[in-house]
Amino acid sequence: MGKKMKIVMDDKIPYILDTLKNIADEIVCMPGKEMTAADVHDADAIIIRTRTRCDKRLLQGSKVRFVATATIGFDHLDTEFLGKAGIRWMNCPGCNSGSVAQYIRSTLILLHREKGMTPNGHTVGIVGCGHVGSKVKVVAEEMGYRVLVCDPPLQENGAPGRFVDMETIARQCDIITFHVPLTSTGKYATHHLAGTSFLGSLAKRPAIINSSRGGVVDNDALLLAMKEGKVAEAVIDTWENEPDINLELMHRAFIATPHIAGYSADGKVNADNMVIAGLCNFFGITNKYHIDPPASPLKTEWRKDEKVDDDEYLKCYNPLSDSEKLKSNPLKFEELRGNYPLRRELTIK
Repeated sequence: MGKKMKIVMDDKIPYILDTLKNIADEIVCMPGKEMTAADVHDADAIIIRTRTRCDKRLLQGSKVRFVATATIGFDHLDTEFLGKAGIRWMNCPGCNSGSVAQYIRSTLILLHREKGMTPNGHTVGIVGCGHVGSKVKVVAEEMGYRVLVCDPPLQENGAPGRFVDMETIARQCDIITFHVPLTSTGKYATHHLAGTSFLGSLAKRPAIINSSRGGVVDNDALLLAMKEGKVAEAVIDTWENEPDINLELMHRAFIATPHIAGYSADGKVNADNMVIAGLCNFFGITNKYHIDPPASPLKTEWRKDEKVDDDEYLKCYNPLSDSEKLKSNPLKFEELRGNYPLRRELTIK
């Protein structure tokens, strides 16, 4: 490899360390939220999650040439600065889309069972139909829900399929789930997309689900909409001001989880493999590595001829268990996230 390589990485990225030891000469693992300019000054690459703000303050004057975030979202990266500084960056689009779809399917089962939002006669509105939203659409349709999709960028670019506007979502949907990136500028900015105006226009007292990014839903406006009876239920995985979340909203929510919808072992390993591939490609290293998720004590593999009923699906993953842990001790938001237990996605063989 020539000169030695140093990598600084978030210590909460699982499964990847042993593989990185075959690539880099020095690896420093540390809490992503505590990463400073001094920590990364002499690093060649950094591997982070959403808790590290990657900008001029962190990287100016450093040796860093490559930044990887093991996440779908990248609003914590100052991409304009990285581009001007000549630092290559990557995210991992779609890495945990199956995990979020699992979270949503389990949530829909629970909304059906406990809140009466049955597939028969109820409509699911999906806002954002990219890597995650497209899988959620399949899930909801397979369960028998009528599904409406809103995605203006896809619609504008001529993507196949039928799209509706946000006004139609507000009028016709009983369950509304958000799967968009967080953006503050541009024609289709998503910051507070579900804000006072949208929530005030709701016609059917729906359940609102946010597993995208915290700022997509105005948390204060959502709490007020629940108090005023405009929103019947809330399922929240991504929050504004994490980990200092709105506790009143948390307690009112049907399901409140600590930003773990995408935290299946499968999703994390997908991100690991994408990061390894990007790292090797950038530094000209032959990529002979592949990471597999650990085995689960639960049955997660099913034959195509086997029927997976709702009870079996919830055995694989029930978000109410994560919700109960957070509601019992919201001050442990980061601890619950950072020490998340093994969870595998259900696969059909």
